[in-house]
Amino acid sequence: MPVPHARRAAPLVRAAPLVLAAALVAVGLGPAASPAAAATVPVGAGSYSDSRPAGTSGPTTHTGTPVTPKVTSAAEGKPVPTNDWWSSLAFQRYGDNPYSTPMYGHPLTYQAVAGGLEIGYPTGPAVVGDGRQYEFAHKRDLTVGLAGLNSPDAKADSWSDWTVTPYWSDGARTLRTTIGHGSPFVYAQGSGGNALVTTASAPTVFADQGNVLGITVAGHHYALFAPTGSDWTVSGSTISAALGGRNYFSVAVLPSADALATYRKYAFSFVTGSRVDWSVAGGTVRATYTLTTEAREGTERGTLQALYRHQWLHTADPLTPYTYVSPRGTMKVREGRAFTTTQKTAPVLPGLPRTTDVDAARLRAHLNEVAYAADPFSGAVDTYWTGKALGRLAQLVPLADQIGETTTRDRLLALIKGRLQDWFTAGGANGFAYDRTWKSLTGYPASYGSDTELNDHHFHYGYYVYAAAITAQYDPGWAADSAWGGMVKALVRDTANPSRTDSAFPFLRGFDVYAGHSWASGHQGFAAGNNQESSSESTNLSAALVLWGSATGDTGLRDLGSYLLATEGEAIAQYWFDADQQVFPASFGHDTVGMVWGSGAAYATWWTANPEEIHGINVLPVTGGGSLHLGGHKEAIRRNTAEMERENGGPAAEWRDILWEFQSLADPAAAKTKWDAGHAAYTPEAGESTAHTYHWITTLDALGAPDPSVTGDLPTSAVFSRNGTRTYAAHNHAATARTVTFSDGRTLTVPPRSTATGSGTGTDPDPDPDPDPDPSGGDTYHLRSGGVLTTASGGTAGSDTIPSAGGANHDGTPYRPLVYEAGNVNGTLRAGGATAFRLPVDAGTAVGLGQQARVSYDLTGDGTFDRTETYHYFATDPLPGWEEYQQARGLKAATGALGDLRGGTIRLEVWSAIGNADSRLRTGTDTAVLVIPYD
Repeated sequence: MPVPHARRAAPLVRAAPLVLAAALVAVGLGPAASPAAAATVPVGAGSYSDSRPAGTSGPTTHTGTPVTPKVTSAAEGKPVPTNDWWSSLAFQRYGDNPYSTPMYGHPLTYQAVAGGLEIGYPTGPAVVGDGRQYEFAHKRDLTVGLAGLNSPDAKADSWSDWTVTPYWSDGARTLRTTIGHGSPFVYAQGSGGNALVTTASAPTVFADQGNVLGITVAGHHYALFAPTGSDWTVSGSTISAALGGRNYFSVAVLPSADALATYRKYAFSFVTGSRVDWSVAGGTVRATYTLTTEAREGTERGTLQALYRHQWLHTADPLTPYTYVSPRGTMKVREGRAFTTTQKTAPVLPGLPRTTDVDAARLRAHLNEVAYAADPFSGAVDTYWTGKALGRLAQLVPLADQIGETTTRDRLLALIKGRLQDWFTAGGANGFAYDRTWKSLTGYPASYGSDTELNDHHFHYGYYVYAAAITAQYDPGWAADSAWGGMVKALVRDTANPSRTDSAFPFLRGFDVYAGHSWASGHQGFAAGNNQESSSESTNLSAALVLWGSATGDTGLRDLGSYLLATEGEAIAQYWFDADQQVFPASFGHDTVGMVWGSGAAYATWWTANPEEIHGINVLPVTGGGSLHLGGHKEAIRRNTAEMERENGGPAAEWRDILWEFQSLADPAAAKTKWDAGHAAYTPEAGESTAHTYHWITTLDALGAPDPSVTGDLPTSAVFSRNGTRTYAAHNHAATARTVTFSDGRTLTVPPRSTATGSGTGTDPDPDPDPDPDPSGGDTYHLRSGGVLTTASGGTAGSDTIPSAGGANHDGTPYRPLVYEAGNVNGTLRAGGATAFRLPVDAGTAVGLGQQARVSYDLTGDGTFDRTETYHYFATDPLPGWEEYQQARGLKAATGALGDLRGGTIRLEVWSAIGNADSRLRTGTDTAVLVIPYD
């Protein structure tokens, strides 16, 4: 079998040279643990070394020369956030490039060079590699610097959650620029020379306002802002301005030339930091992204920031009409220093629940094949392959327990504990070593550059934390800090440290909070930026945090895991699977990618072109914790499966178990048919087992696919739907019973330290397996053919034809819409309420259609609509059958404000935003509804 995850063999050409202090000491990873000679540092019952094993390496250049963080004296000793979008500033992987490789902030791209900071705004994707990769590669439009600047290097001077400040100095001149994800501005501070902007070609000046200059370069519009009283001088491709004794200026990329006035307002409100804060409650994850600013002139403290698709789909905060192009689809601009996203928590269970369809004797035999194998670890010695083996065993523990095989369960736990304890004890053939220079904990024997490049720690250690979480579920004493829990937390701090004040590890090393996903490369030393291949191994760590935090009572880590899993789950859906078919360029002929890069994405892996593994690498490991969220985008799974079989020339033959399990998240019966036909003669993938695959496929065939649209108020809960019937499941790690309330109103009582399933108690007004509108209170109106909205249920099923868009783009503007109205409506606005709807639509076999909805409120019935809400359109699939369009697609635009209804009118309009064919809208059933937020 090809080796999965040989990730660092770079297929892309690199750029040419151009927890608090007391807690740190308690677990042995704070400043106090820095003896001069090699030492073993105890952590509870375990330990790590403060020095690497003889003959091994830490971070090096590509030629093997040891490197230290490339930071200024102001940042010396601070934990450097490796595995970030800008890490090449601090990690000089290529010894002949002391500046940086291209860095993809989006919408802007950057590269540090001797004279300052190159800036680009790539808007045209290139499809390369036989159509297997698309990229918006960095191409310089201009360079921001100082007259005469010729720095021997560039360093990281400061950083925050998604912004960074590079620094240049040549002895006579110094330059600092602050850049970040989503920022259309580059903020510069310099000394020793005039502001200097050099363009790649002679610019066209479209506005000259003295200290404000509007230019166009390569079709892109930029604004240059010097201090008031200064004046920009243009000479060919050289633009300069005297700073008049002041040290600041800024540059912005404009969405259009006529946006100059808006951007000028914020030109001197310099961003000084960025921070995300999250909370989890009632099955909802809320995250607020905030920029701190400083007014260099005047009093303006606001700013502009561009939101990625995974963010603007989940925010109710108002957005401007301005947009940017990016490799992640359209970015939308927010005016203000903060915005908040709201998402449902992702479903997490230690394992799928028990069903009578699983034959206990058959499962027992398959469990024994693993538990009593001559070598349950399959010869694994390094961190990655040991992790996969631990994960494989951990998946089986809940399965053995649920059929009463306690002897097998305990044998599996003993195997897991033994291997974890071996790795958690310094001085043997394997263990962990702390690097004081790079503030990193590395396992040796290392693999795939986890030592020399600080790659993949979240991939490797996620398996360890997951196995430890399963162990803690059955043996809480083992997981105590005084026992082995301290070492587990050390791995968490290395990979997903929630603390910004921890002097031993960086904040969330691999997770990019603004990009919404993790990065794998520790150094980011590629022309295409950073990359991540196995997004599913990243969510494996997030799910492990939910389970570990739940098992040990650490609600902070549990909620961190919920935030990471919900956020990355949406990013995976959009950027790896193109779930809404709104991200990948039209010229890129694939429905999924194996790898995401800063510049784009690739239908590829690091080690093989086998389609099964390109598709499967973002599925494994399949677990009840990290995989169920994928079921929220069933059409994407179907497209993914179909493409794999096309590219493969038929069904999976190698990683068939992984791909069967993946298909079962959308079409359990189809996956079961493939299992029944092929399970007698296949070799399990290295992290899988016949026992787990049999249990997984059989269970989902019985319960139905996961339904992430319904969430429980306990993070370790999930819902499944089959033929109109929902099954509710939850695991209670606590020592007392717990009643879990789900978002559709159903409840489930779960005994202590156990998993429970059932149909739930309470009144569910609509047991349909499709997602509920999940309204925050209000009245429900049913659609009837002929344009009627009525509160009466029990109609006759029918449908109305939605006219074609005629091949034009009507996104946001009703075009030949279907109109449904209800008049003389009275109601009191419910505080915090919002519109909700569920609209079954079907495009038949037509390709490229998108239906759009607008809801309008005339509060007094005077004929003027006081509030209109236009929602993002829904891209239907080319397969016959009803799909559900919900308000969760997000608001595209809204005008006016809601208020009490007094004889008012409510109107629903539905039209084709795009497409060349008619489609249908379901009417007359209780599944086609508009819910208004009124009592």
